[in-house]
Amino acid sequence: MINKGVKGSFPSQAVSDLEKMTIEYGSQVGRAIEHEWFSNTTGSSMYMNNRTNFHNLRLYARGEQSVKKYKDELSINGDLSYLNLDWKPVPIISKFVDIVVNGMADRSYDIKAYSQDPAAIKERTDYVSSIAEDMQSKELKDQIINETGFDVYNTDQSTLPASNEELQLHMQLDYKQAIEIAEEEAINSVFDKNKYDHISRRVNYDLVVLGIGAAKSTFNKAEGIKVEYVDPINLVYSYTESPYFEDIYYVGEVKEIYVNELKKQFPQLTNEELEQFSGYNKNNYDYTNYDLSNQDENAVTVLYFEYKTHMNQTYKIKNTATGGKKAIEKDDTFNPPQSEEFERVNRAIEVIYEGVKIVGTDTILKWELKKNMMRPKADTTKAQMGYALVAPRKYKGRINSLVSRITGFADMIQLTHLKLQQVLSRVVPDGVYMDADSLAEIDLGNGTNYNPQEALNMYFQTGSIIGRSMTQDGDMNRNRLPITELNSSNGQAKISSLINTYQYYLQMIRDVTGLNEARDGSLADKNALVGLQKLAAANSNTATRHLLQSSLYISLTMAECISMRISDVIEYSPTRDSFIKSIGKFNVSTLNEMANLHLHDFGIFIELAPDEEEKAKLENNIQMAIQQNSINLEDAIDIREVRNIKLANQLLKIRRAKKAAEDQAQAQANIQAQAQANQQSTQAAALAETQKQQALTESKVQLAQAQAQYDIQKLEREAAIKKELMEYEFNLNIQLQQATQASVDAKDKFKEDRKDERTKIQATQQSELIDQRKNNAPPKNFESAGFDNLGGFGLEQFEPR
Repeated sequence: MINKGVKGSFPSQAVSDLEKMTIEYGSQVGRAIEHEWFSNTTGSSMYMNNRTNFHNLRLYARGEQSVKKYKDELSINGDLSYLNLDWKPVPIISKFVDIVVNGMADRSYDIKAYSQDPAAIKERTDYVSSIAEDMQSKELKDQIINETGFDVYNTDQSTLPASNEELQLHMQLDYKQAIEIAEEEAINSVFDKNKYDHISRRVNYDLVVLGIGAAKSTFNKAEGIKVEYVDPINLVYSYTESPYFEDIYYVGEVKEIYVNELKKQFPQLTNEELEQFSGYNKNNYDYTNYDLSNQDENAVTVLYFEYKTHMNQTYKIKNTATGGKKAIEKDDTFNPPQSEEFERVNRAIEVIYEGVKIVGTDTILKWELKKNMMRPKADTTKAQMGYALVAPRKYKGRINSLVSRITGFADMIQLTHLKLQQVLSRVVPDGVYMDADSLAEIDLGNGTNYNPQEALNMYFQTGSIIGRSMTQDGDMNRNRLPITELNSSNGQAKISSLINTYQYYLQMIRDVTGLNEARDGSLADKNALVGLQKLAAANSNTATRHLLQSSLYISLTMAECISMRISDVIEYSPTRDSFIKSIGKFNVSTLNEMANLHLHDFGIFIELAPDEEEKAKLENNIQMAIQQNSINLEDAIDIREVRNIKLANQLLKIRRAKKAAEDQAQAQANIQAQAQANQQSTQAAALAETQKQQALTESKVQLAQAQAQYDIQKLEREAAIKKELMEYEFNLNIQLQQATQASVDAKDKFKEDRKDERTKIQATQQSELIDQRKNNAPPKNFESAGFDNLGGFGLEQFEPR
């Protein structure tokens, strides 16, 4: 048992490894941790201070803080009998806490693994070299493909980068080794199995409310890798100035567990020891007398802790008969004799011991080297604890949180709220003043009594009253208005003042936390521009970004722990095959890669999804590029899918440059196509003109041929007609000659017949006959005039002779 007021000290680390492994050494470490955190020499222990402080902060965050201070503020010598108020606290802080916590949960992220072992680096280098070779010899390989038809490219020609910048972006966005994909799937599978999303939300809540968050990773053969939430109220750790607790040498947590659970964990405990443990510390230490402590007698307060120290790895180097050397592992007390055949070699490595102690007793239930110690492959001398702690606003051991900044303002808001209730309870409604003597001077004339009650009924129902300006004696009536309205407006000024005070402290909370109206859900000013509201919301996100970064640090640390534990599980654990199958069931192609995970060393990092402000800026850039026709729609889709804003902007620049080059090439192609089209058009026009002239010539020839044929036919017809005419003329001439000959013959006959008569009368009629012959007209000529000529060929030779 540790005596109160006695200072506990940690044992020396400059002792042998065998001594560090003893239960006495572990017991001394446990007593020192317990004394540092549970000693109440100053009136209160550090553990109780943290517990009380964290408990009060959580009550404020829930709007359930104690109202005792408010009652003390408003009471008079402790007397509250005159106050009838609703003491329930105004949950004003809850809204701000929910805004920050839910905003952190909305920022999704991806766990990325980067293989940094020599084998993976060589594979990555070979891949880059093959792409660079294809880029440099692209023209030659294109010529070979065109001439031979064989594809000589090492990579896909359609995805070949066009520049070094595009190659770098391709390696960051598109290239992923199968072993890296398998590692990422393994980490995500462990996260999903342990419901890490819920754990992360609890850690985020602690970061906002308490200013510190914690989680831990463990491994056991039954459940495999476990990720668990750690309540900061139960934490114990060594003093550190680092907000990330990087240099602590011990860390642990205090838990109250039931006896049956303790028996499962440590079956060697007897019933007498269990009974002693369950009833011992309930009345011996002030940390158990707390409203949140488990008052069940079957509960035991147990301290689970990890202690980091160093171990000396010592080897005996022996020279063999063959001339070689043999290394034999020894303990750190090994001291070989001075001989040339033996040599002592050692190195110091970090080790972690696990301890379990019953608080308030000297009983150490467990002290041993931690199994499956997490060691980075980059430096196997380092050992990493299973706890991940972060307190972003930690200074000199004091932890500051978002809620702790505003509890004072929340108290003033609650007091203002109570004062407002008090003023409202004292506010008197508006009333009326009635002069009874004035009523006595009034006669209604109908026998009705006009008493004060009747006057009030008339006033409240009709708003009318009856009064007299003169008394019955004829004197002036000083109170001619018997009813006068009373205005009780003194409470309005107090209420307005209290409301202004309430708004003042509410604004102080916004100013202190950085959660302005643009983010806390309040109604924005209708005259405020949308851009200004977005800027205000962005500034608010900046004010709480340290909380998001702390949450991501916890997630990253847990991912690194899982990565190191996966390597140990696959290499050493008997659950190796079942673990590989549980991971590989989502992607059968990763099964072969999973078996070799332990051969690789990975760097784990987190790729955070962009917030609304970053998305808006990127979208503006994309829309501007689309409007300027600098990128295609497909490019915009690809850019939006990139979660890293920096890489997305680089991709945007590369796609714009590529689109500009394509547009320029397309323009050149269009110019060449236009020139070729113009040339073809000219050639086509010339050919058409030639064909036209040829067609015209052929038409003229055909027309000439037709004209010649027509002329021939015309001449032939004309000749036929002339021939007929000539035949007809010839017949007529023959007939004429025949008639003439007949006339001559008749004449000769007549001459012969009349010869005798002429002879007879010749003498007397000779003169008359001569005159008659002279006066007779010649015979008519029937010969054609110009129609018997065939181009110089006449028919005169055919005339009858």
